[in-house]
Amino acid sequence: MKDFLRIKDLSSEDFVGLMELTKKIKSQRGVNEEKVLLGKTIGMIFTKPSTRTRVSFEVAINELGGYSIFLNHKEMQLGKSETLEDTARVLDRYIHGLIIRTYAQSDIVRFAKNSTFPVINALTNEYHPCQAFCDAFTIFEKTNGTFKNIKVTFLGDGACNVANSLADACRVAGMKLTIGSPEKFAPDENLISECIKEGVVRWVVDPVEAVKDADFIYTDTWVSMGFEADAADRIQLIKPYQLNSALMSKAPSHAKVMHCLPANRNFEVTDEVIDGPNSIVFDQAENRLHGQKTILHLLYK
Repeated sequence: MKDFLRIKDLSSEDFVGLMELTKKIKSQRGVNEEKVLLGKTIGMIFTKPSTRTRVSFEVAINELGGYSIFLNHKEMQLGKSETLEDTARVLDRYIHGLIIRTYAQSDIVRFAKNSTFPVINALTNEYHPCQAFCDAFTIFEKTNGTFKNIKVTFLGDGACNVANSLADACRVAGMKLTIGSPEKFAPDENLISECIKEGVVRWVVDPVEAVKDADFIYTDTWVSMGFEADAADRIQLIKPYQLNSALMSKAPSHAKVMHCLPANRNFEVTDEVIDGPNSIVFDQAENRLHGQKTILHLLYK
């Protein structure tokens, strides 16, 4: 596997093995870690802001023996006086890998096609595979190492990048995903076609129906980066899907609460829920480090 662009590129057969590897990597942090990036320099281009993704990747690269270099897209000729393809070919002569967080998935695909080094998708408008991979590991941890018969619910914008990659992850892992959203923000069949065709994903409008059988309930910002123009419309339509105590009372008592952060508190999720006993959002955040180390192992070992 050369690149990590979508979760769907992983095989179901290997997925549990990767979760076990993540568990091992997490337990061995700072103790006998395999330096798979020793002598390697990994570039990072982020055209969208980031806290968790950037910090966790920089720490991961450092702890695996590599060196990270942050490339400010505003100071590059990227897409201005130089094509993405030419930039990729130039960087190919300097560095050993590239982590990209940008708007269009097609831009990352173009980078991957024009480089010999691994390219990692750190977020696009369409997908967020690193987040979903690490979320799958968090679920794996909380279920004592199984994905069997696990039901995940996602509330909010059903066509957002996190929902799309979560659908991919559920398909690979063998879980079921229910997406609860208004019709205007229903899942995009073009982006998760295999998941819908194979019955991995179901879409419902009623938020109570969405959560009633859930083992894990996931929500995210209602206004993703790049979609600010229709913020008012989004907030008004998605407001009934707020993850609050009333909605949680309709879910199984064991259901865990997930959010990829940053959270707009008291919009998509209320304080009492995100800070409550069923919340595992900060476990998710921690696991970004360990899961992304596994992705680096996968590409460089």
